[in-house]
Amino acid sequence: MKRGCALTKQEVVKAILASRPVVSSGAGRAFAPANIALCKYWGKRDEELNLPMTSSLSVSLDGLGTTTEICLRGDVDRLYLHDRELAPDSEFARRTSSYLDLFRPESSAGFEVRTRGDIPVAAGLASSASGFAALILALDQLFGWALDGVSLSILARLGSGSACRSVFDGFVEWHAGTRTDGMDSHAEPLNVHWPEFRIALLTLSDREKPVGSRPAMRQTKRTSTLYTAWPVQAAADLRDIRAAISDQDFERLGRVSESNALAMHATMLGARPPVLYWLPETVETLQRIWALRGAGAAIYATMDAGPNVKLLFEAKHEAAVRDEFPEARVVTPFERAEEA
Repeated sequence: MKRGCALTKQEVVKAILASRPVVSSGAGRAFAPANIALCKYWGKRDEELNLPMTSSLSVSLDGLGTTTEICLRGDVDRLYLHDRELAPDSEFARRTSSYLDLFRPESSAGFEVRTRGDIPVAAGLASSASGFAALILALDQLFGWALDGVSLSILARLGSGSACRSVFDGFVEWHAGTRTDGMDSHAEPLNVHWPEFRIALLTLSDREKPVGSRPAMRQTKRTSTLYTAWPVQAAADLRDIRAAISDQDFERLGRVSESNALAMHATMLGARPPVLYWLPETVETLQRIWALRGAGAAIYATMDAGPNVKLLFEAKHEAAVRDEFPEARVVTPFERAEEA
C-alpha cells in the first residue's frame, strides 16, 4: 500500500514527545476501561498508523478493563499476564514489545510489564483496546510526560485502533480524520451522562478468535463486494447514534446500533473466503433477544469481531435481562460518575 508522505509510527511518537522528559519516575500504573462500539470501526485507510476508514462511537465499560504496571528493568522485556510470565515469542508478548520499541529511552532498555484484565484476550471483547490504552497511560506516568487526552489517544491508536477510545470514559467518538499523518484521528469523550443506560455481556466463548481482527479487516476490505457500502452506512449510523445519545432516545440508539453491528458482520460474510465469527449459540442468543423485544422489552444486541453478544437496555428492563440471561454480566457505564 502506497502511503505517500504519511509518517511512520516512530515519527508520530517523536512529534508528540519532542519536548517531553525521558527520565523514569520508577514505575507507572494505570487502568483503562474496555469499550463497546455502538457504531463500529471496521477497515483501515492506513495500516501502519491504524487510521480507520470511518469514524466510530463507543461506550466504556466502567470498572471493567485492564490494569497495567510498568517499569524499566534489565535489557530484555519481561511481560506478565495475570502474574504468569509470557514467552517472548507469544503473540501477546510480540505485539507488546513491538509497541514498547516506540518508547524505549535507549535501544538496550528493557521493560517489565504486569497486566491484569477482567475480560478474555482475543475473544471479541475489546481486550486489546483496554490493554494498549492502559499501557500508554502507565508509560505516561512512568516517564512523567503529562500528555493531554488527544495525544494519549493518538499514541494508544498506534498499538490498537480502538484503544484510542479506551483512554476516556463514557460515550466516546473516534474521529477518523483525513490527514495522512493521522494527527486528526483521535477520540473525544461526549459530555453526556445517562445513568439508566445498561450493558450486559454474554461470553459465549472465551477462546482466542480463529482469525484476528487485523487480518479479518484486511480480507474484508480487499475482497468483500458488500464493503463498498460500509462507509456510507457507518456515517449515517454515526449521525443517528450521536443524535439518539443527545436526546437520550434509547430505542433509536438500540435499533441503529444493532443494525450497524449486523451490517459489519455482513461485510465479513461477503469476503472471499468469508469470515464468520458466530457460533450456533450466537444465533440462538440473537433470537432470544428478538423474542424479548417482541414481547415489549426494549433490548438490543451488538457484537464486535467475535462470537460474543452484548445486550443494550435501560434499567427498567434489567430484571427481564437477568431472568432470561442469568449468566450475563451487567455493567452500569455511568456508575462512577453517578456516585461522584
